[in-house]
Amino acid sequence: MSKPYFLLGRGERLTKNVIVRRGGGPKQAPYSFAEAKGRLAPMLAEAVSIVDELPDDACPRDEAVITLTLNPEYIAKSYFPAELLHSVGIEAVGSRPRKVTPEKRSRDRIPEATLTTDLFTRGPRRAFRDWCEALPHWSDTHRGAKALVSIEEVAAPESSEKIKGMLPEEGMLPMEIVLHASELECGSSMLENFDRFLEAREIPYKIGRRFYAKGLCFLALEGPSERAEEIATFSFVRALRQMPELQALRPMIRSTGIPSTFPVLPEEPPVSKEVRVAVFDCGVPIDHPISRWATPYVFEKMSPATANFHKHGVAVTSAFLFGHINPNKSIRRPFAAIDHYRVIDDDPNQSPFELFEVLARIESVLKKEKYDFIILSIGPRLPIEDDEVHSWTAVLDDILSRNSTLAAMAVGNDGEGDAEAGLDRIQVPSDCVNAMAIGACDSTETDWQRAPYSSIGPGRSPGIIKPDLVGFGGMVDRPFVALSHEPDARLVATAGTSFAAPSVIRMASAVRACFGASLNHLAIRALLVHTAKEGGSEKREIGWGRCAQDLNEIVLCDDDEVRIVYQGEISPAKYIRALIPSPQEEIKGKVTLKATVCYKSQTDPHHPGNYTRAGLEITFRPHSERLRSSEQLNPDAKPFFGTSPSGPTEGQLRHDAFKWENCMHAIKRMQGNSLHDPVFDIH
Repeated sequence: MSKPYFLLGRGERLTKNVIVRRGGGPKQAPYSFAEAKGRLAPMLAEAVSIVDELPDDACPRDEAVITLTLNPEYIAKSYFPAELLHSVGIEAVGSRPRKVTPEKRSRDRIPEATLTTDLFTRGPRRAFRDWCEALPHWSDTHRGAKALVSIEEVAAPESSEKIKGMLPEEGMLPMEIVLHASELECGSSMLENFDRFLEAREIPYKIGRRFYAKGLCFLALEGPSERAEEIATFSFVRALRQMPELQALRPMIRSTGIPSTFPVLPEEPPVSKEVRVAVFDCGVPIDHPISRWATPYVFEKMSPATANFHKHGVAVTSAFLFGHINPNKSIRRPFAAIDHYRVIDDDPNQSPFELFEVLARIESVLKKEKYDFIILSIGPRLPIEDDEVHSWTAVLDDILSRNSTLAAMAVGNDGEGDAEAGLDRIQVPSDCVNAMAIGACDSTETDWQRAPYSSIGPGRSPGIIKPDLVGFGGMVDRPFVALSHEPDARLVATAGTSFAAPSVIRMASAVRACFGASLNHLAIRALLVHTAKEGGSEKREIGWGRCAQDLNEIVLCDDDEVRIVYQGEISPAKYIRALIPSPQEEIKGKVTLKATVCYKSQTDPHHPGNYTRAGLEITFRPHSERLRSSEQLNPDAKPFFGTSPSGPTEGQLRHDAFKWENCMHAIKRMQGNSLHDPVFDIH
């Protein structure tokens, strides 16, 4: 490089509003109205008979829940059967993704197993009965009748379907109950009704903490495992599972001291005093040398931390402050200081609901304090589920959607688990779409690959690309080197995704320390993804690649490269045209265009199949003078982020997470003469 070329900011000055015409022919239904009515009437009658047989106290206010399975051709949000539900007096309270083989498809296509949506609907049992009695007499002019063709199946949820995973045959068991209930309902009558339901059956139980998220109540309950199916009979129980084990992600090798290595720690303060970082982990000793840059916090009524706790807490904190330490090189000053919150209690008699207690501690901090970055190397030992969102994910995603914080969450160390059973998948809460899921790679050199222990994707749609990034996490023959928990702070060798996650946030804090508030957390996330080194592994193993290991890799460009950061907001239904700067003269040879888009979205945990509330459609127009028709307002489009400009189906968009994925990244190689005033239209 002849001289350093820095990345360019204020790319939003190269944007403008545009008008884009959208078209499309009328929707062809797989069923006629008569066929739809004839199919659904017996299904509805069967579902009504099942809910009518439920005990009265299992149906608070005489309300029940029935599922409507949408035909796969009608899963777009624009086809939501709102008028139908309103006309029969019921409401949607959630959904879940599901694969079905429809009886028919439109245009005489062959039916095949396809992703669709189960819609949970709630209403008085009387309303379901009335609908059942009236449906055979409906005409196609009846209010909401046109939506019947969008419904593939009607059913009443079985109690056994609500139980997730295997439960012990007997014994008192800490459980997580997910209720279709808002905070207002739980605060008034829903929990009282649930209490009376359990007491009437003489089921011994103890209720712990609860969390609310967009129409769901996550409730900690201890009860007899052998009566779980009876508990799930309560109509508003959506899911029941054994309370997962809480863990600090255990190191994959036993931490060992490195002989004759007592490092010289830097004397300087952090590069920036303004950058605020929090880690939620196992604690650090107050008198440890690392407390020069790390402020320890402990919650009330917690027992003293053991050495094993401090081993993990100090190593995670060291990974953020110093990264992987090379014993042969001097340790550089940290980019930022850190607040270390010990959130796990080491009391052997701790609550059976410790998982919820820890989440409550994290939530209390994030609701009170504002941090630029947070690090989580702890969580439930639970692989993610496609059809349900866990309480940790729901609560943390909701908080992150409303603040300017970039979070890194370790994906877990079960990458060598049973793949057929899904036990090798990323663990809760690394499926948060408003956070980065961080896996581990096995080397800092060019010949790197995923560390075998690092849990793999895919994530739960629309967060398919999980992990987002990988960072060096160490291996037996190439361990991650960090400070020990001992007072002399010698170096220790360890490994795990626990140390990859803070190492990635270390690079994020470096960018923030250099550029200050001129780059927000989304821009920094986009830069980390944009500058990641691609590997030879599949995306489900390494995401977008290995995070840059040096600040210069992020902020400096090569002689023949320009990197531009666009930041801004876009309103629903609007189009923004973002100009891609390029030479006005014809470019000879080939060029590489790389683009990364990150945005923040509110989430709907009661709709796992439609989890994000916001989506972006991005259209690439490479040449301003190429139009297929003189009537076109805008130049021809070319695919860029994997979608076809002619328009993929909603199922393809959802399955591949194009429209609803809030982190998109692609690289295209093309002839230079194919570019002339290229733009991205963002909608």
